[in-house]
Amino acid sequence: MWARRGVRAPGVRRAKRHFAVNDTRWCALAILLALGLSSCAFLLPLSWLHYLGLANLLLLIQGRYLGGRLRGLLVIFTSQLAITSLLYLLLHGLERLPEGIIAVCRILMAMIPGWWLSVACSPQRIGEVLSFCLPHKWAFVLTACFGILPYLGQETREIYQMQVMRGANIRLKSLWRPKHWRELIYCVLYPLLIQLLKLSKQMATAARLRQFGRHPKPTHWPY
Repeated sequence: MWARRGVRAPGVRRAKRHFAVNDTRWCALAILLALGLSSCAFLLPLSWLHYLGLANLLLLIQGRYLGGRLRGLLVIFTSQLAITSLLYLLLHGLERLPEGIIAVCRILMAMIPGWWLSVACSPQRIGEVLSFCLPHKWAFVLTACFGILPYLGQETREIYQMQVMRGANIRLKSLWRPKHWRELIYCVLYPLLIQLLKLSKQMATAARLRQFGRHPKPTHWPY
C-alpha cells in the first residue's frame, strides 16, 4: 500500500499519479488524523503548540517526499503573516504583535494536515470513505475539490507566468505596493475564476454522462 511516487525523466509526462494511501481503511484513518490535527491547531493551549508543530513538520517531510509542493503553503503563510503583523502593529501596537504571529501559525498548522491528505491519499478513496457518512453527491463534491487542487496550483502558476510575460506589475517586489493589488485581481484571479467555472461545468457534464446520481449505491474508481 505504501509506495513512493516514481520520478519522471526529463521531457516525459507522467501517465498516472500514484498515492501513498490507496486503501479505504488507511484512508479513513488518514482523514481522522487530518481532522484531529486541524482541530487541535485552534483548540490546544499555547504550551502544547510545539508538539503539534512537530507533528505537522513530520507531515510536511512525508508530503514533500511524496512529491507535494511546499511553495503554496509558504506563499500563503508569508502573505498572511505580513498582513496580520501590519494590522496588529496599526491597531494594537508592538506589544501584541506576538499574538498575531501565533494566530497565523495556528492557521498554518490547521492547513498542513489537509495539504498532506491531498498529497498522500487517493481522491477516489477519500470519496469512498466520505460516502459512508455523507450523501453521495456531497462526497463527490468534496472529492472533486481534493482532486483539482494540483490542477488549480498548476493553472495559477501558468496564468501568473503568462501575465508577467505580458508586462503585468504582479511580481513580488511590485505587490508590496497596494496600487498593484487591483492588477493582480484582474490579471490572475479573474482568469482563474473563469477557468474554475469551465472546469466545474466539464466535471458536471462528465458525471451526468456517467449517470451519476441514478443509482443509490454508486461505484468507485478501482484500486
